[in-house]
Amino acid sequence: MIIKTEVFRSQFPNACYFDEQHLNELPGYLIKKGLLTQDENIFSTEKPGEGNMNFVRRVITNKRSFIIKQCRPWVEKYPDIPAPVERMEVEAKYYQFIADDPFFNPYSPKILVYDPENLIIVFEDLGKGSDFTFCYERSKEINDTQLSSLLVYISHLHNIDWKDRKHQFPSNQELKQLNHEHIFIYPYKVNNGFDLDSVQPGLQELSLPIKQNTYLKQKIRNLGKKYLASGPVLIHGDYYPGSWLQVDHNVKVIDPEFAFFGYAEFDIAVMTAHFFMSGMKMEKINHILKDYLIRNDFNRDLFIGFCGVEILRRVIGLAQLPLDLTLNEKANLIDLAVEFINSPTTNQLF
Repeated sequence: MIIKTEVFRSQFPNACYFDEQHLNELPGYLIKKGLLTQDENIFSTEKPGEGNMNFVRRVITNKRSFIIKQCRPWVEKYPDIPAPVERMEVEAKYYQFIADDPFFNPYSPKILVYDPENLIIVFEDLGKGSDFTFCYERSKEINDTQLSSLLVYISHLHNIDWKDRKHQFPSNQELKQLNHEHIFIYPYKVNNGFDLDSVQPGLQELSLPIKQNTYLKQKIRNLGKKYLASGPVLIHGDYYPGSWLQVDHNVKVIDPEFAFFGYAEFDIAVMTAHFFMSGMKMEKINHILKDYLIRNDFNRDLFIGFCGVEILRRVIGLAQLPLDLTLNEKANLIDLAVEFINSPTTNQLF
């Protein structure tokens, strides 16, 4: 069997390749890129968090630290799933776009090196912290100040007029297609090869009424067409707790490789869905959402439909979360998601 290193080097013969077995090549690469001075030495490297898509390491020297990210033509966490390498260009372009607005400076890392030939971005290190996936634990929650920051950030992004620069941003169509498959198609296949009972006994049976519901699946497919379409707003594309960092109690937003010009409703729906999955009550969610500045063209039904789909795909799809929920609680979430998709106009959300 050809190992992934050989696959990468066959497709990108002139590129540096970094993994645990090739980190000894890192100092030479960093010196070549002007990131290491003659009196600067690497003390250690470490994983800064549990990412899914890319190879990411924090590099610690005798003077500072920074983050190096390299993408592959596959998903790092699931090497059998191909993924377009253009996502690195998308991430770089997203940061370049928002860098023109001082509002985003406290939230985002600066790019130190963008090296498309090696599919690498080197970022400043925002500092040691943790992502917000702790919110799925019963005893923990995101505090009100952080929630407000998250709403203000995404609201500001969605309300910028990018029309004069929209043509400069990559379509990100290949990654959208991959994401579309795992959000709108794969979870609803009866025989998709993923045994949900390996996640939680009884979950497979719980998923069958969803997978066999032709009417619901058509609604989901229609929402998927909207996701794939081009829209007026630059969206983050993966705005959930794994893309949020808390560093010294401050909120940072990272990993915008799923970004594209689409519909604001998708970002805000994904965020809201994860609030529900963290156990947050609708009354509090509605209170929090008041911090979001609604666009004139905001489609509430589209938002609620996307919210339902995000809940379903996280509960019965491949992209599982560390949800601290009983089977009955997941059944209740599924019922709520189905209600969102089937009857968005009658719901009290937002």
